[in-house]
Amino acid sequence: MSDAVITPPSTIGMLGGGQLGRYALMAATTMGYRTIVLDPDPSAPAGSIADEHLVAAYDDPAALRRLESDCAVVTTEFENPPAAALAELAARVRVAPAAAAVRIAQDRAAEKRFLTKNGFPVGPYTVLEGSDWSSTRSDRAVADLAALLHGGAVIKTARLGYDGKGQRIVGNESELDSAWTELGRVPCVVEALLDLERELSVLVARTADGHTTVWPIAENLHANGILDLTVVPARVEPRVIEHAVDLAVAVAGALDFVGVLAVELFVVAGEVMVNELAPRPHNSGHWTLDASVTSQFEQQIRAVCGLGLGDTTMTSAAVAMVNLLGDLWQAGEPHWPVVLANPDAKLHLYGKRGARRGRKMGHLTVMADDASIAAKTAVDLRTALAP
Repeated sequence: MSDAVITPPSTIGMLGGGQLGRYALMAATTMGYRTIVLDPDPSAPAGSIADEHLVAAYDDPAALRRLESDCAVVTTEFENPPAAALAELAARVRVAPAAAAVRIAQDRAAEKRFLTKNGFPVGPYTVLEGSDWSSTRSDRAVADLAALLHGGAVIKTARLGYDGKGQRIVGNESELDSAWTELGRVPCVVEALLDLERELSVLVARTADGHTTVWPIAENLHANGILDLTVVPARVEPRVIEHAVDLAVAVAGALDFVGVLAVELFVVAGEVMVNELAPRPHNSGHWTLDASVTSQFEQQIRAVCGLGLGDTTMTSAAVAMVNLLGDLWQAGEPHWPVVLANPDAKLHLYGKRGARRGRKMGHLTVMADDASIAAKTAVDLRTALAP
């Protein structure tokens, strides 16, 4: 497809209608584009924002034909659209990021192999495939697995697991085998549990001609496998920041990625290694809506349309974001005035129906002169929201 600049009022197609798509389409609409979202959920958050919502499967032939005929570019807001559907679209319309990049990032086994092949540092891991892994692998491979399990490990499904889903902590081969059975003995990645000093993420925006921008690095804390708190700028040494940025930009280049890519990183014994990739805007970048000249969502639109990338400078000395999960609603509607009365806080709700436990319903951000103060204020405000 042509790499020509796509300008308003051209139509942008979006596979996926979650909150990430919602914010990206809001940015596109503000810039003057027309938008179409494809998502099988009739109540998808992005559906009410788009000019048109195609309620159909991601590989529905009629829906794909509509995107091909009406859109100047098609992008995605989650990592699990059928790569085959993206490849089919790409034969007739610009698709960014490309199917090849998404195919790697949506499969943890393929992702680990890609990172290893390209020389990027990752933690010790192995891949489980086949119904009886140990009987089809060499004695060396089985011994390597035993060594991997020595300090504890986490088994993750290669596909579809996110926010703590499809994961189990294991300490020996018996626990691993039981966990694998619980997960359906589908292909899985087993990763050594590491002594983490920090969890970081770098958001890289990249255009088709290889131009890149990054935002200040985010420091992340998780609870039960779900991102809980993001603090920017990350409280790490300058050399760690430099290494993290270099790694993330190099990963985006190796993938020939177009759009916004989130590179999740671990800091272990002072060294940085790659954890996982998200081929889209990311939860840890929500702060950019309120504390950056250009949000990650506007940048996604700019990148896939071949426009100049926006300024990623922070507009606050520090910012913190906390997720608002459905757990907060279990005793009733949260006390929103607590946040809305604070001039340094911003509330974002996603318009989702059904506040289930563990479901991301929204987030709040707090701006401050110091990262630790921002983090404490954000956590305190969320606590005060509880009915």
